[in-house]
Amino acid sequence: MILLEYRGKTFQPEIINYPDGTPKIDIPEMNIEDNSEINITWLYRGEEELFILACISENLRENYSNRISLYMPYLPNARMDRVHDRGEVFTLKYFCKIINFLEFSSVSVLDVHSSVGVALIDRARNISPEKYIKKALMLSETDSKKDYIFFADEGSFKRYSPLFKDFGHMGFGIKKRDWKSGKITGLDIHGDSPTGKNIFIVDDICSYGGTVWHSALKLKELGCKDISVYFTHCEKSIFSGKLLGEDLIMHIYTTNSTADFSHNKITVFDCTEGYL
Repeated sequence: MILLEYRGKTFQPEIINYPDGTPKIDIPEMNIEDNSEINITWLYRGEEELFILACISENLRENYSNRISLYMPYLPNARMDRVHDRGEVFTLKYFCKIINFLEFSSVSVLDVHSSVGVALIDRARNISPEKYIKKALMLSETDSKKDYIFFADEGSFKRYSPLFKDFGHMGFGIKKRDWKSGKITGLDIHGDSPTGKNIFIVDDICSYGGTVWHSALKLKELGCKDISVYFTHCEKSIFSGKLLGEDLIMHIYTTNSTADFSHNKITVFDCTEGYL
């Protein structure tokens, strides 16, 4: 989904498809003057939207203003942030090249999965998810004195632990893998004991939820109480995993960077609020 913002007003382009699948795009009249900045927000729902983004940004530049910023909460292709041989296509690098070709005045992403992506995009900045984490902490009634913050792995611990200086109990997981298949087979806990404590798990992205499922399983084995989870980005593939199908967790909090679905165990925050 692509939204336009100009002087505090939000506009949504109308997009329909011709029979061959190609798009017809109409941009509402915005009465733009004096080469003022226009912001484009792209809530990623699929790679085909990249062509729509390119067409809209070029139309705006030709007809309205050459000062165009992009807010892209979810950075696509961030998992493919390195290659091991020339047979592997470095999709993140080439995606970022396309974004750079569009010459945005700035590009903002939310809690990017790989810092390589921010490094490859011109005039990019990575926005902290702190305000959404704080909302989740409040809604889950997590107590900084009694409850326990858990990070799915050491990387998450390094990334997010500075946001939890007021918490007295925390730990992180160390995954066990079958190196032939790459599958997670279990998880060890490093840090304080979770026994008898409510848990708040933090991670940046969820596909199937396997890491958090293993985390919750181990935490329950160690005698923890209720478990709440925060993901900045949560993909629809979570419904194909085990996390929602069992009673290990109480609730998941996430943003609509990729989540365009509903579930009684999931609360979705609007990550365009306060930005558009």
